[in-house]
Amino acid sequence: MQAQDRMPPIPAEQLTDAQKKAIDEFKAARSADISGPFVPLLRSPEVMTRARAMGDYLRFRSTLPPRLSEFVILMTSRRWTQNYEWNAHEPLARRAGIKPDIIAAIAEGRRPAGMTAEEEILYALCDELQRNQSVSDATYARAMEKFGEAGVIDAVGITGYYTLLAMVMNTARTPLPDGAKPALAPFPR
Repeated sequence: MQAQDRMPPIPAEQLTDAQKKAIDEFKAARSADISGPFVPLLRSPEVMTRARAMGDYLRFRSTLPPRLSEFVILMTSRRWTQNYEWNAHEPLARRAGIKPDIIAAIAEGRRPAGMTAEEEILYALCDELQRNQSVSDATYARAMEKFGEAGVIDAVGITGYYTLLAMVMNTARTPLPDGAKPALAPFPR
């Protein structure tokens, strides 16, 4: 049983003008209603709007192709045991071409075997950054050679952005959509 949602949707009659504007801007940019992390983020409409704008770039227009972006998102979801994020992006990762055994290894918190060279470089970059709060010179050099400065910054940006969303949802206890089951078990502490 999941703990109670701390920041459920705000009833329409209680929305401020700033919140209504943020919702309208979200709908115009994404052609969708707010959901997931944007429900709690609406408590700060300015943060929600700026986070959505950053996400629009990182998710849809970054220098990394969707397969690699989704790979980084899954790594970040696993790091934070964020089941809503995983539930939203695991199917996208499969469709983008991430192998099922790689997805399963990430879900289990293991370093996947059989990664492509690009995946191995991104795995090292993002894992070191999340685990050590730094990146070794060797890993940085490999990432720069493969992805260039913009690609490295976009990979770090995706990690940071999805860490923000995971932190928001973990704080708010954002529930999974109806009928969805948690795919990620908490790491042993």
